Amino acid sequence: MLLTITTTAEPATDLGFLLHKNPGRPQAFEVSVGTAHVLYPEATRERCTAALLLEVDPVGLVRGRQGPASDGFSLGQYVNDRPYAASSMLAVALSRVFKTAMTGRCAARPELAAAALPLTAHLPVLPCRGGAELAGRLFGPLGWQVHATPIALDETVPAWGDSRYLDLRLDGEVRLADALNHLYVLLPVLDDAKHYWVSPEEVDKLIRAGGGWLAAHPEKTLITRRYLAHRTGLYRSALARLAEVDDAEPESFDNAVPAEPDLTDDPDPQVPLAEQRRGAVLAVLRAAGAHRVADLGCGEGALTAALLADPSFTEVVAADVSSRALEITGRRLRLDRMPERQRDRLRLIQTALTYTDDRLAGLDALVLVEVIEHIDPPRLGALERTVFTDAAPALVAVTTPNSEHNVKYEFLAPGAMRHRDHRFEWTRAEFAGWAQRVAAERGYQVRFLPVGTDDPQVGPPTQLAVFTRSESARAVGA
Repeated sequence: MLLTITTTAEPATDLGFLLHKNPGRPQAFEVSVGTAHVLYPEATRERCTAALLLEVDPVGLVRGRQGPASDGFSLGQYVNDRPYAASSMLAVALSRVFKTAMTGRCAARPELAAAALPLTAHLPVLPCRGGAELAGRLFGPLGWQVHATPIALDETVPAWGDSRYLDLRLDGEVRLADALNHLYVLLPVLDDAKHYWVSPEEVDKLIRAGGGWLAAHPEKTLITRRYLAHRTGLYRSALARLAEVDDAEPESFDNAVPAEPDLTDDPDPQVPLAEQRRGAVLAVLRAAGAHRVADLGCGEGALTAALLADPSFTEVVAADVSSRALEITGRRLRLDRMPERQRDRLRLIQTALTYTDDRLAGLDALVLVEVIEHIDPPRLGALERTVFTDAAPALVAVTTPNSEHNVKYEFLAPGAMRHRDHRFEWTRAEFAGWAQRVAAERGYQVRFLPVGTDDPQVGPPTQLAVFTRSESARAVGA
């Protein structure tokens, strides 16, 4: 099976830098389904084409028990279209051979990696359950001009009509990384089949490859269902996570902008608990001498506003997975009227805390106020890696509800959580166990502070953990 990618952006041979593959040297890579070859049929200053050729041995697949379970012991295991037609196997080869290119990283040409380029992607034989019309519906909204030509079932017998295969050519000005991710997701969608068992890990792969475009795609439901092999549980999980990325259903998924009040106030109404949380976090940051701070999961921007109001914080990053939350933050802060000097201290970024983001590195402190309880427990490890290992600030402050204190809310049913989007709520012992493990594994020390009225039996409504990187136990700004 074959995929070619062509550019005419001069010097066109820079395509080799973006793909991290030398145009002057054919390369071969062993993948789970066979051997993938990368070569350049043409490489001039004006035009450069990279070809990915995947050699598949269907007999070897059967012997290695990598074929679809539905094939059973039929002859179809050995005689099929897998060596010729682009499918999920080609998608697997893409992710193996062009892994770095798919992330959009290119140290040699960073400005080129970020730019939309004139590209043509060509798949001579592509199985498509839905025909040329479906190919247009999937690739068209992504900025591609779609040229899909049905392939005759048998050219010598026109009466038989067309096969389910297309000769597909895509033309457009697209970032190369985006083009590769479009193909990675949509190849198995068009085929409506995968050659391997679809596990829950496929949801992560889909969100990673489609996070920047899938949530807004008009065919996201069809794409998600087919990509996940019509497995209802995985499909629903993926749609929920896509809603987090694009705030498709803010009333259900946007923890930062709840549709109705939640039970987060201290039973003592003298000072709202939200204010007490902000005050406690600001006190920790000031005591540590932090100057460059990120408010992760900034929501409506209340803490961000408080940080900006204090000139000792010279750089403030407001980060949230929700585009709607960032828009509300911008309106709350009146960005259009903000003095230039203050605006220069502020950055608003959309990011998911379960994926590495280089924009969070190099800061003095990261703050997660009422954030972790909105993360599915199996994904907490990814958040820990992003915050404590990849960003690795000198200080991390984390607040979360204390579930023991819930008995103080008379209108809260026994066992219920304070917000409908909370994935969990921890006791003091559970929070301490998590925080101490993270500190030990990630090279931090941790201490705990109460926020709100500290009841002698059930503790405070909010618990605060302050992590200090072991090698930087001194003041952050030192």
